[in-house]
Amino acid sequence: MAKKKKLEKSPKKPARSRKSQPATVSATMGLDVGANRLAGRVALVTGGNRGLGLAFAKALAAQGCDVVVTGRDEAQLSLAGSELAKLGAHVLTHHCDVRDERSVTLLLQAIREQFGHIDILINNAGIAHSAKNIEELSLKEWRDTVDTNLTGMFLVTRSALPLIVPGGAIVNNLSVAAKTVFPGMAAYNASKFGAMGFTKALRAELQPRGIRVIALMPGATDTDIWLQFWPSAPRKKMLHTSTIANALVSALMLPEEASVNELLIAPTAGAL
Repeated sequence: MAKKKKLEKSPKKPARSRKSQPATVSATMGLDVGANRLAGRVALVTGGNRGLGLAFAKALAAQGCDVVVTGRDEAQLSLAGSELAKLGAHVLTHHCDVRDERSVTLLLQAIREQFGHIDILINNAGIAHSAKNIEELSLKEWRDTVDTNLTGMFLVTRSALPLIVPGGAIVNNLSVAAKTVFPGMAAYNASKFGAMGFTKALRAELQPRGIRVIALMPGATDTDIWLQFWPSAPRKKMLHTSTIANALVSALMLPEEASVNELLIAPTAGAL
């Protein structure tokens, strides 16, 4: 049975009708975005208890979003909830294994009860595997990676769609591995290439509903995922999680008639 923990509980909020606002220039990001366009929106970030997921949640909370974050590490999830609450956001933390259909169902039930709808879904939960040639890769490693990165994305998206309102957005965190092959990372590449196909199909289906779908493809970013396959990777050449989060928020703040379909962000220093 999945466990949930609520912090800073807020009353249930009905879906809102929204009108596009004139774009303004952001002094902090230097991009053409809407002032307070995200204030009061409800965002779900899977794998939001650490790394890029937590950076996304913090950036959205700073813009006035109510935030739902999930994770499998209870202690880290509680810590993330406390950090987000300090930013003034209404926060719901929920233990969820995106590979488990029942766990995902319980997550969406909790969101429906507390918020009633979702404006932004960020499918961020993901894992890698140790660097191994295909002949050395175990079936368990393959299944764990594909089930988390691809099937998990499908399960969360499918369950969340009835709650996502017109004008909302779905962001799938794919990594550059969705387009670039890395030897020794077959299961990871396969999961990300598959997730790109899923993202494109999802976008085509949701365009008539006015829901934007963004394929986010960060290059090398300084997170704990490197410990799984390259512990000695040169961190100084990597992107900061806040850089990726700020770029994504800028894309989400565009007027609703505009969509950044693919957002690829690479380190200026180039490939590692």
